[in-house]
Amino acid sequence: MNYQMDKSYQVEWTRRSLLNAIAIKKYLLSKFSKKELSNFESVLGQFEMAVSNFPTLYTESKSQNNLRKAIIHTNTTVYYILQKNKVTVIAMKDNRQIKAGK
Repeated sequence: MNYQMDKSYQVEWTRRSLLNAIAIKKYLLSKFSKKELSNFESVLGQFEMAVSNFPTLYTESKSQNNLRKAIIHTNTTVYYILQKNKVTVIAMKDNRQIKAGK
């Protein structure tokens, strides 16, 4: 599949990815300052801008076609699917929460 560099792709967030983002925000507010929450929101905005302009920027899964993994911050990973005219964010995870649960 060829992707044009001069075109912006629509970015859609699934219900699951939005719920993941809300959970991360709640976690940040409970464990850290509002500044960390603001930084998280800023990083999300930067990710959305980057992926809409450069949808192949992040690593593609070797086992699942069109699935990409973006480590947008040391503590945050976003998974998205690249389709013909859009990018669909399917899930997010806070790596701190995963490690804490082990």
